[in-house]
Amino acid sequence: MLFLGFFLGLVVGLGFWVWQQVHLNWYLERLLQPLNSHSRKINHIRLLLRPRLRQDMSMVNKQRQDLQQSLSMYQELLNFAPVGYLQVDEENQLLWCNQQAREILYLQRWQPGQVRLLLELVRSYELDQLIEQTRDWQKPQVQEWVFHPACEDAREMTAVKSMLVRASSLPLTTGQVGVFLENCQSVLDMKQERDRSFSDLAHELRTPLTAIRLVVETLQTRLEPPLDRWVNRLMQEVDRLINLVQSWLELTQMENNPTMQLNLEMVEMRSLILSAWETLEPIAQRQSLSINYTGLENIYIQADKFQLYQVFVNLLDNSIKYSPTQTTIDIETKIISTDNGQMLEINIIDSGIGFAVADLPHVFERFYRGDKARYRSPLNEVNSTTGIAGSGLGLAIVQQIIIAHNGAIKAMNHPETGGAWVQLQFSQIMTNTPSQDYS
Repeated sequence: MLFLGFFLGLVVGLGFWVWQQVHLNWYLERLLQPLNSHSRKINHIRLLLRPRLRQDMSMVNKQRQDLQQSLSMYQELLNFAPVGYLQVDEENQLLWCNQQAREILYLQRWQPGQVRLLLELVRSYELDQLIEQTRDWQKPQVQEWVFHPACEDAREMTAVKSMLVRASSLPLTTGQVGVFLENCQSVLDMKQERDRSFSDLAHELRTPLTAIRLVVETLQTRLEPPLDRWVNRLMQEVDRLINLVQSWLELTQMENNPTMQLNLEMVEMRSLILSAWETLEPIAQRQSLSINYTGLENIYIQADKFQLYQVFVNLLDNSIKYSPTQTTIDIETKIISTDNGQMLEINIIDSGIGFAVADLPHVFERFYRGDKARYRSPLNEVNSTTGIAGSGLGLAIVQQIIIAHNGAIKAMNHPETGGAWVQLQFSQIMTNTPSQDYS
């Protein structure tokens, strides 16, 4: 019985192969029909072309099978990838997505093989806009937003949570767009939990540090030279710790509330900058440093005067730290035109060692310490007039203050001096008169 089954299968297979050959010969006869002629030469050509065409068709079929296998392999790899991936056509119809994308975007209604508008499946204006921009600009795009999944079943609303999504898109052929998706909510939750822990720790440190300072103050009045120098050094270190804790609390408050309460008033920028310099001038004179102000007189913006004063004191203090002796710190102010209208641009340029290229993307991160050549010893740090100098929080606080004023800040190296170049931009300019120079 087994042999009979094998024999029947063999006969069926051979019959199918013979049928394929007959069908192929018939197809080639039709393809070569225009060449049909009584001429021996034409018949000879037909005999030569038939094997060649058969070989080419076999090669094409093999290539098609290889491409289908490659496509299946890539789809299988994407299904096991730790990030989501989806692909849409020129009409924003969803062609394919992997399992991770279905979970991130809650694509429970979509089944493989379906072709439906992405907007019908995912109610996300940000994702739709990202795809359109990628197709229009023909450049990869990256965007982050908080995605609020739609839920048709009211019983599942409590289980569906919003999440921070990061999408990286790239243009494909024939108007198609591919999008990689990452669920960044766990990273955001971890960062918020870390910030809360540090803030709680900072609050707890304030009381014992204040008590230690009171004890040190008492010792200062009871010790005579040369023993008092150790107590004075201890006082400096305690003050540095108190300033560090206070700066951390201020920064956390600013980050949690970017639109922090500002005491807005009309502030004349040139006077404010020169006032910050006068505060630091005794330190600058030790290195024979000077300031050169070039730009606008009587330029006003609506801002918090105390907060901006803190910004310029910190930035100028950094320039003084890293400037060689007998050099000049340049401050330039000018009006520039942008897509959002006119803005005030302030450039602070020194002649120091500048930022390391690897440090530039991170200079505004809290506690980031870059090149060791820019590191200051504790003895120098405590002599600073700013409460946040040397803590690794100064530029982070500066950035948050600028953001609260709807401004922008950028760190670079100046091509001429080789030193640090910090650029500030503010909107809401109120008054402008012809430029003058002040040295």
